[in-house]
Amino acid sequence: MNRVFHPQALIAIFFLTLTLLISGCGKNEPQELYLEGKTMGTTYHIKVFAEQEKLASLNLLPEVTQLLKDINLSMSTYIKDSEINQFNRLPAGEVMPISSDFRAVVSESIRLGKSTKTLDVTMGPLIDLWGFGPDKKPTKRPTNEALLAMIAKIGVDKLILTDQGLAKSIDGLALSFSATAKGYGIDKVAELLESHGLMNYMVEIGGELRVSGKKPNDLDWRIAIEQPDTELGVRKVHKVLAPGNNGIATSGDYRIFYEMEGVTYSHLIDPVTGMPSRHDLVSVTVLHPSAMTADGLATALTVMGMEKAKAYAQEHDLPVYLIAKSEDGLVTYSSPAFKPYL
Repeated sequence: MNRVFHPQALIAIFFLTLTLLISGCGKNEPQELYLEGKTMGTTYHIKVFAEQEKLASLNLLPEVTQLLKDINLSMSTYIKDSEINQFNRLPAGEVMPISSDFRAVVSESIRLGKSTKTLDVTMGPLIDLWGFGPDKKPTKRPTNEALLAMIAKIGVDKLILTDQGLAKSIDGLALSFSATAKGYGIDKVAELLESHGLMNYMVEIGGELRVSGKKPNDLDWRIAIEQPDTELGVRKVHKVLAPGNNGIATSGDYRIFYEMEGVTYSHLIDPVTGMPSRHDLVSVTVLHPSAMTADGLATALTVMGMEKAKAYAQEHDLPVYLIAKSEDGLVTYSSPAFKPYL
């Protein structure tokens, strides 16, 4: 969808079971409806459990398809006349009326940016300065002077959101919702399902999820966090959790990193320093009722590093599970708010 800068660890959370067909044990048992497709430069998967008569009365796929298409038309930087690109071309001081979807994402992005200081949806020019190419690897190391000059030209504090619309205080400020738009798409699909009275579901886009209700036989949804230090191509379960009615997002650098001039960096950039993160965290999992918020927080906490992420999670009473590297191997941390889900 967007220029990918905050790609989540798409394989970090995976499903313990994934049935690809409508299935059920009997006429009166809940049936499973499975939908899949492509959106935002990735894929989506939806599982819904409900009575057969209820599912038969609905035609969800066209509704889901149109909903995700509308969000993509609003927030994709790959679509020339998308809402986000129209804003990115806007000169400073000019107010642009925005859709309700765009307002929801930019508002939460601003809030998270101010709260965490490590999530910044205006970092597009900084990413470009690093020379990120099509393979998401940098081609050059900017000078310290260039980094300082660029840092002064980005920041959510330079966005002006009012009832009339959105404006920027300096020319050249550009948005990218790669850390929040997938989660927002999940939340909107969840709202659509609930508007039809469907309360038992799982929605996944690009590795981020939201689950609600139960599976048949009153079974909880069970989600696995992947072991981050396995060999490439090998997938092992690190921890299984029952997330309740929540969005689930994981971010990490154990699958996405690069070397340049003999130094290993993660794929995440710290907007405060302008440098790719070199912290100890390799995996961050966040639970939140909003998948969009979980999505943004997972990225922000990864950039912080273990100690700052722990402090932030405790201060804000967030359900967070952290995995970090140490001289003795991997170490983990469950915030007090996360432990009930294990």
